[in-house]
Amino acid sequence: MAFITIVLLLCSCFSYSATLLGSSSSLAPQTSPRTTQLARSASNIPLLIWHGLGDAYDSDGIQSVGQLYNNLYPSSLVYFVHLGESGGADRHASFFGNVTEQVEQVCDDIRKHVELSKVSAVNALGFSQGGVFLRGLVERCDAVDVRNLITFGSPHSGITQFAQCAQDDWWCKIWSGTLKGNTWSDLAQSSLVPAQYFRSSADIGDYLQYSNFLADVNNERERKSREYRDRISALKRFVMFKFQDEDVIQPPESSWFADYNVTSGLLTRLKERDLYKEEWLGLKKLDEAGGLEFRTTPGKHMQIQGGVLEDAFKRYFAVLDEKSDYNDVDASAERPSVEGLAQIVLRRFSVVNVA
Repeated sequence: MAFITIVLLLCSCFSYSATLLGSSSSLAPQTSPRTTQLARSASNIPLLIWHGLGDAYDSDGIQSVGQLYNNLYPSSLVYFVHLGESGGADRHASFFGNVTEQVEQVCDDIRKHVELSKVSAVNALGFSQGGVFLRGLVERCDAVDVRNLITFGSPHSGITQFAQCAQDDWWCKIWSGTLKGNTWSDLAQSSLVPAQYFRSSADIGDYLQYSNFLADVNNERERKSREYRDRISALKRFVMFKFQDEDVIQPPESSWFADYNVTSGLLTRLKERDLYKEEWLGLKKLDEAGGLEFRTTPGKHMQIQGGVLEDAFKRYFAVLDEKSDYNDVDASAERPSVEGLAQIVLRRFSVVNVA
């Protein structure tokens, strides 16, 4: 899960506060928590943000990421992907629901959005499972043209095991109990979100036959979608961040599209996979154009060190494709944050989640 916070002190509590250090500015959005904005110029590119498992669009942490983008690009629209009117409903939808239908809903919401429906391009930022879902949106949704896609700790090749739930996380325990022995059932594949990006070499046949979401958006079935391939290869940049001490996504290299054989322990990196060599998703074409990047950032799952998000925004989301001064910055390097923003820490809610 991606619970995102800016904090003075890290603690083991189950809730986190967002604070701008060195500034009296409030993190409250200027309008609805689903959209933050200042007076905009047509030159600025909107940002879509999709959070991870167990988080919500209106959480302080997610809102603070949008505020950071607004600090860097003051005339930009920030759209927080949401699957419920309230934060509680949105968090529930991160555990329960049909991901195929959820992506369709987000696409339809964008199509109906007064401003997003009129822009020529957007940037997209996905945390954990939200990164995989955003990629699915890129492939399937003709209502939006994503220019640059960044994902943090996102299981693009799926997960081979489900994480343990925290003692008091009952939502997690409900879906976890249902998943055991029923991963490929109609119930799991139509209503339990993590099951829909589960992928194991031990039962790859069942995965290809029954997977509701991942097998399709990874174009792994015999019938390939040319549309998926063309839309991914049309990205300007696709940047995948893997956490150095990843402790939730298994295997951690799934964040870089690697394949893991659970029987032999063999790890096959993306460029060695048929998915890449045979252009199932257009990743090879994108790579050869210089648009595919594999980045490592220190920390455990969703623990992002200070300056990393800001550097990523400046390097990959620069307005009007301006050449950034951050082209040689390493992801692990810390920089002073905008207007005194201190360390931005993305943390999962205890040990609950797979994404």
